[in-house]
Amino acid sequence: MRVPGHAQTCVQAISCRSIGYRWQRTRFRGIRSRPLALSEKEVVATVAVLDEKISDLFDQVVARNPGEAEFHQAVREVFDSLGPVLAKHPHYADAGIIRRLTEPERQIIFRVPWMDDQGQVQVNRGFRVEFNSALGPYKGGLRFHPSVYLGVIKFLGFEQIFKNSLTGLPIGGGKGGADFDPKGRSDGEIMRFCQSFMTELYRHIGEHTDVPAGDIGVGGREIGYLFGQYKRITNRYESGVLTGKGLAWGGSQVRTEATGYGVVFFVRDMLAAVDDKLDGKTVVVSGSGNVAIYAIEKIQQLGGRVIACSDSSGYVVDEAGIDLELLKEIKNVKRGRIGDYAEGRSSARFVTDGSLWNVPTDIAIPCATQNELNGADAAQLVKNGVRIVAEGANMPCTPEAVRIFHDAGVRFAPGKAANAGGVATSALEMQQNASRDSWTFGYTEERLSEIMSSIHDLCLHTADEYGAAGNYVTGANIAGFIKVADAMLALGLI
Repeated sequence: MRVPGHAQTCVQAISCRSIGYRWQRTRFRGIRSRPLALSEKEVVATVAVLDEKISDLFDQVVARNPGEAEFHQAVREVFDSLGPVLAKHPHYADAGIIRRLTEPERQIIFRVPWMDDQGQVQVNRGFRVEFNSALGPYKGGLRFHPSVYLGVIKFLGFEQIFKNSLTGLPIGGGKGGADFDPKGRSDGEIMRFCQSFMTELYRHIGEHTDVPAGDIGVGGREIGYLFGQYKRITNRYESGVLTGKGLAWGGSQVRTEATGYGVVFFVRDMLAAVDDKLDGKTVVVSGSGNVAIYAIEKIQQLGGRVIACSDSSGYVVDEAGIDLELLKEIKNVKRGRIGDYAEGRSSARFVTDGSLWNVPTDIAIPCATQNELNGADAAQLVKNGVRIVAEGANMPCTPEAVRIFHDAGVRFAPGKAANAGGVATSALEMQQNASRDSWTFGYTEERLSEIMSSIHDLCLHTADEYGAAGNYVTGANIAGFIKVADAMLALGLI
């Protein structure tokens, strides 16, 4: 039976009007300081009309997608930034771009039957949401987790549109997965599930159509089984159909490290923008999977000190700095729990109650899952003097948490910008596959660093242009939106 984990981790999203939500007109005022064809009165009137139009559009999204709280939350977060764009470029609204963007081009739901080690037939539900292909083939990961349902996949796919747009690479947005829990399953069970999943998915993907990758519950092992089944069914060695592959069979250097490294490169640039650096800063990282581990690795390489990390059983605090090799051995080799770290490290303590975000730190990087950091956590971080929060996971901060950070002047980087390193390196893997080439680790990491710096600068520049200086959320949403919207206009009404 699927555990409705999404009901526990998400913030219920309802219509703007029913909760008295007011779009942030302070952001809209920023457009008044720049030369416009409109007069002051016309600007105010335009903003008021747009305010109502955006609210109506959001109500329509909620009505058309009932019960999908995560999707509602993701859409509202983007809508919150679009008022000044539509005031300056009304042709986007005239062409129905926003309505088209919030409706996936294709939603695929399918049965995944498989046999467990006891010979019992199990049935799961698989999903692939091909959200938007204006910039290129659909691109986005596959998530295997019991909390997966259509609303989660749509939220992730919607975010992927803007994240992929920000990279500057020719990739559209999509996402997929299944409500299958790989935890506690044997290697044979996981292989049989992956083979059954791909037996349906194969007909919908291709290197020029839709290119899945990994996500929570889908690592190198699962990608291998999926690719093997695709090759068997199609009789084609189509390397570019999946990314996150092993190095021996079409994978890319730095792909495993990419999301974790990328978020740290983004933090590095956030600090550089205010003439600061990571060296000597304390950092708290949630999670202890690939994203968290490689974020910790890059933080340490740049001189930062990670003092806490976590998993679903609790968190460890190590003021001496997390011993990365010990953490890797526990999580990647022994497949152990984070509590094992404290048993092997005298300077560490393991905590099973309370919040990881109670630990005082300069920088917080949530890398676990959506809505893990709530308003109370944000208030505690602010009280303890946090300076930067960067999302390593997809939408790990609730709307209330984001508001608290902004109100307190904490520099906040949204996931669609800060964790784009994973999909950027996936696109680099696609380039290597297309040219039958293989790049060195150093060259690939350099490309990743350049892409993350470009995203950072684009977010800052766009935020400043639209009257929200220093607001990475507004900058990311507007910059990502404009590129996709312009492509959609150029391609016609399709």
